[in-house]
Amino acid sequence: MTKYAKKILEIIESSGSHMTAEQLFAAVRQTYPTVALATVYNNLNRLWEQGHIRKVSVEGMPDRYDRIVRHDHLVCKECGKLLDICLEDLTGQLQKQVGVPILSYDLKLLYLCEECQKKQQKKGK
Repeated sequence: MTKYAKKILEIIESSGSHMTAEQLFAAVRQTYPTVALATVYNNLNRLWEQGHIRKVSVEGMPDRYDRIVRHDHLVCKECGKLLDICLEDLTGQLQKQVGVPILSYDLKLLYLCEECQKKQQKKGK
């Protein structure tokens, strides 16, 4: 694992947020000022392919990266804000329903965050 990959993994695992590649790039540059954005993207893809991190994709938003701890996400359908939620692991139940082994799943529940609710209320007045 490269020094950049180690740093990216450290940032993702210690962060409570769901950072984009650009946000991770800015964070890595604090330690390695000469790192290129392409290097961050390449390392993110490698870390994801190797199963060290999760990639969270939301339509119309840049991919965000997360730690590999079993949890699901609330996604604001307006601004794309992500919040972690911890539900019971549904793998066993899903596997029983479909009758084949489930390797993994990515559950995203849509909602309107408080800020977007307020914006909609202001528009409605």
